[in-house]
Amino acid sequence: MTLDFQIKKGFGSDNHCGAHPKIAQAIIDCNKGHVPSYGTDELCERAIEVFKKNFGTRTQVYFVFNGSAANTLSLKALTQSFNSVFCSDVSHIYNDECGAPEMIGHCKLIPLASQNGKINLKTITEQYVRLGDQHSTQPKVISLTQPTEVGTVYSLKEIKEICDFAHSKNMYVHVDGARLPNAAVTLNCTFKELTTDLGVDVISFGGTKNGLVFGEAVLFLMPQLAQNFQYIRKQCLQLPSKSRFVAAQFLALFEKELWRDNATYVTKLAQSLYQEVKDIKSIEVTEPVQSNAVFIKMPKEYVKILRDKYFFYVWDEKTFECRIMMSFDNTIEEIKDFARLIRELEL
Repeated sequence: MTLDFQIKKGFGSDNHCGAHPKIAQAIIDCNKGHVPSYGTDELCERAIEVFKKNFGTRTQVYFVFNGSAANTLSLKALTQSFNSVFCSDVSHIYNDECGAPEMIGHCKLIPLASQNGKINLKTITEQYVRLGDQHSTQPKVISLTQPTEVGTVYSLKEIKEICDFAHSKNMYVHVDGARLPNAAVTLNCTFKELTTDLGVDVISFGGTKNGLVFGEAVLFLMPQLAQNFQYIRKQCLQLPSKSRFVAAQFLALFEKELWRDNATYVTKLAQSLYQEVKDIKSIEVTEPVQSNAVFIKMPKEYVKILRDKYFFYVWDEKTFECRIMMSFDNTIEEIKDFARLIRELEL
């Protein structure tokens, strides 16, 4: 059967694109023979070793189907029903998980005011109150998104300070790493330097936004925290039977550091768009461009015309702040054409 549909590209999200060709090929290559199920096969063992090589030998790795599950089940493993989680007011877990952390994770999310998408030690300490008060939830986790929902990146110093504070208060640090490779490229560091060495406890490592068809990995950098996670994953319907298809994709992503090539490319595309539009009078770049996203305010009348050719999301319907997101299959020609259309509208 041949699927016939209109091929259209844009800047909506890095999960709008298809699978990276090398990752799609990895799925085909592993689609042969019979192997044990539920993560007990050779490919899963190899993929786990690759994660340990990149994050530390103590890392415990669990594959799940999607990012919402990776975030929610990570928090569920770290909390009890009377605990709370500090997070950014623009974080994915707070705005885009449809209440899953509360419903399935059974924890309360406390959004903190963010600056350029990031929370800081000051806002965290201000909310660290009512300890031992039986009428209040007890803070247990600080969840950071790296890069943030607005494409900015926490520095190593910022993460270390938050981790040190959390551990001094018997709290944990979770990182929503849906786009973690982009942060590693921006900061020019290894995954281990970005997380394990700073004291991060658990990571939701993204696959879908990094060229996979499906599949994410929950990484426990403190192995004792994973004690019951195999049961949590199963109860919450996130144990893939044919786990080899997830593992094969991650193996392809890490082989010859494909993740680095992709992340370097998309961050360069974002910088190219920034250079193209930063001096256009009708355009305001609203956030530092540090990853694969460019946030811009534009006149309302521009939106429909531009989206007819290149789809993107309006981040704020009141101000018409828009998110322009780069994927591995976008091209510099598309960036230049998009900027050209904006300049023509200004005339």
